[in-house]
Amino acid sequence: MLKVGDRAPLFTLSDKDGNAVSLEDFRGKKVVLYFYPKDNTPGCTRQACAFAAAYQAFNQKNAVVIGVSRDGVASHQKFAQKYSLPFILLSDPDLSAITAYGVWQEKKLYGKVSMGVVRTTFVIDEEGVITHIMPKVKPDTNAQEVLSLI
Repeated sequence: MLKVGDRAPLFTLSDKDGNAVSLEDFRGKKVVLYFYPKDNTPGCTRQACAFAAAYQAFNQKNAVVIGVSRDGVASHQKFAQKYSLPFILLSDPDLSAITAYGVWQEKKLYGKVSMGVVRTTFVIDEEGVITHIMPKVKPDTNAQEVLSLI
């Protein structure tokens, strides 16, 4: 399990337009890396819209916002378009970054146990070191909580 002070695991994933995006591309900036379960679901939509609303404030703090889920490129493109999301959405269908960050976990819903992405946010500094880990965040307040940390 990752902890504060660890070097953030590097990854390269496709964005909503099919372009390869690497964590390494953002060296020298703060990175708000948030993992979420699924595009166009109520909680994930509220969380994404909250990050979109705070987008300028993150820019002013030299921070890049990146959302990651298992959804495909086409799904991300529709999600970003529908809600005018100005930040990067990355597709991780093979769970490479999701497992590297330890957010693929057992979940219980209505007594049923399954594996899935646990909504988690990581703040990574300009040198690639994890400064904050926020597990099981609330979609409505996550963006503002992260802004207050950086």
